[in-house]
Amino acid sequence: MTTIYHNPRCSKSRQTLQLLEENNIQPDVRLYLQDAPSIEEIKTLLSQLSITPLELMRTKEATYKELGLSKESTDEERLQAMHSNPSLIERPIVIHKNKAKIGRPPEDVLALFE
Repeated sequence: MTTIYHNPRCSKSRQTLQLLEENNIQPDVRLYLQDAPSIEEIKTLLSQLSITPLELMRTKEATYKELGLSKESTDEERLQAMHSNPSLIERPIVIHKNKAKIGRPPEDVLALFE
């Protein structure tokens, strides 16, 4: 099973979904802005991506600064912020067979299917 954390308003997310479909991959589409992942789900994503909470965050989003987040913030603070404000989560994320890739660039996700 394949899942994409998708934001239809994001061009990279749309391109990644289109690339998957062009490769005959029909993912489950999770509109994560409306269906925010739990903190446990974010922790699982981090493990699947092999990255830190800071690396998953969109630090240039206004919300990041509005929440007072910085490089000194704890991982727990970052996890809570991403759960409460899913727009802070980098996108798109494709999950396949317990591994995940961020679609930046979109072609990166194809490595999951090799």
